[in-house]
Amino acid sequence: MESDKKITILREGFMVKRGHVVHNWKARWFVLTPDKLLYYKYDGSRRDSCQRGKILLKDCVITCPFLEFENRPLVFKLQTKHGVNHFLEACSREERDEWAAEITAEVNKLQTGDGGKVTDQQDPDGSQLHNINLSKVLDSMYDVHSGIKMSNHVEQGSTYSNCFSGSAVVDWLVFMQLALTRVEAVTLASALLEEGFLRTVGLKSVAALRTAGLSEQFMDDSTALYSFSDSLKKRGSVKAETSLSAVELSGAVMKRGFLLKQGHRRKNWKVRLFVLRSEPAFLHYYDPTSDDISPVGGFSLRGCLVSSLDDNGVPSGVKGNIQGNLFKIITQSDTHYFIQAPSHQDKMDWIDAIREQT
Repeated sequence: MESDKKITILREGFMVKRGHVVHNWKARWFVLTPDKLLYYKYDGSRRDSCQRGKILLKDCVITCPFLEFENRPLVFKLQTKHGVNHFLEACSREERDEWAAEITAEVNKLQTGDGGKVTDQQDPDGSQLHNINLSKVLDSMYDVHSGIKMSNHVEQGSTYSNCFSGSAVVDWLVFMQLALTRVEAVTLASALLEEGFLRTVGLKSVAALRTAGLSEQFMDDSTALYSFSDSLKKRGSVKAETSLSAVELSGAVMKRGFLLKQGHRRKNWKVRLFVLRSEPAFLHYYDPTSDDISPVGGFSLRGCLVSSLDDNGVPSGVKGNIQGNLFKIITQSDTHYFIQAPSHQDKMDWIDAIREQT
């Protein structure tokens, strides 16, 4: 795009944004510059040349994580100096934290007026964990309305009910301002675990408790599972779900990201959140604009063929206004999937990751 050549691009990529007037979620292409965050709409398989909006970063306040949307744990909030709230969702916890950190860095530079560092206003040791009351923390976690949400999780084919992941605990502690940083939150969660207020669930968290040092016993990990102590009264039971897809969704997550996928019937292009799993090897895709946490599609990678498509011309079977970075997956049942990545490097990374699982 012509205007992009005149600005400094610090970061760009897909995120999902909540609308201001109609509170639906839409995938947008975001571009971070030194003083603003621009966002664009995708028209079919190509980015629209017109901006859909911009967020001025000067005096913005960033809240990361922002956990008030129950089915969207990867949201962070930007509040402008005029009090306008923007809710943005990334494809993974790592992506969310990277976006928030880079935006925060630019906001801090703008606050100084000269691009320098902002004076640190924290306590000398940077910690707020002195003399914290673990019982009160536990009461807050256990609160029906604002506490941490329990749900079903699948690990290595086994379904565990009424539990939560280690990263969800860390997110919640930071969001509730019971810890300033993720490191502090891990320390606090480790103390809850050591005192018996929390317990390990599943193989990964149990192994960490047995083998790691005291400061590393609690894992800031989306696949390490924990629950409240059995001695606590259950806040509300979540019925264990049985599903035909439980096994295929139980594999370890190897890669996540936003990609464009061509539909099989209408041949239109839509942004989807792709999740690559191993053991068993499956590729699932989700509608990032929906609050439904179930995949809208997916397939086994056993016997699949994946190949890069040339950017010269429009390959056979592909419709629409294509801008390149295409690859194709042919399943064992001879179903063809055409997928477009945001960049050439993203395309090659996905192809390599998928080939490792086939």
